[in-house]
Amino acid sequence: MTSTQTPRDAALSEIVTATTRAVDADPDNAHALFRATGSGGDGVRSEIRIGRHDVVVDEPPALGGDDAAPNPVEFALAGLLSCQVVTYRFWAAKLGIPLDDVQVDVEGDLDVRGFFGLDDGVRPGFGEVRLVVDLRGPASDEDYRRLRETVDAHCPVLDLFRNPTPVSTTAPA
Repeated sequence: MTSTQTPRDAALSEIVTATTRAVDADPDNAHALFRATGSGGDGVRSEIRIGRHDVVVDEPPALGGDDAAPNPVEFALAGLLSCQVVTYRFWAAKLGIPLDDVQVDVEGDLDVRGFFGLDDGVRPGFGEVRLVVDLRGPASDEDYRRLRETVDAHCPVLDLFRNPTPVSTTAPA
């Protein structure tokens, strides 16, 4: 650990180094599979298992739920927000840019006419998503600009929002 590197940055740098070595040794090590499984609960609630974690997704009463948990689009925004935080932390460590804190606010506009089938010309997903990212630390504005550009190029969930991803739906065998 260098004198300017925090313990968190040192640990993240070690993960980057170990991952780079593993992928260099065998490119198949770069492939990761993520899974979630779930079923419907009361009302419009979903009960989901992600690894060792149980997650509940619900809707507000206006959409048939009990507002017992965030709804699916709120979870999508939370996924984007948390992926931004992780990606900023990793890339700050990798680039050697000191980053004391990262605060992310995200909001998205959704026109429910698409979801309810009231207008087939309106997409059911977000029409626009906006991120406000506040980076705090001793680095220069230029370093933080470079970090922002790097994160925008490498954040997996931001990529999901920006680019089409093939999705297939099948029935169980």
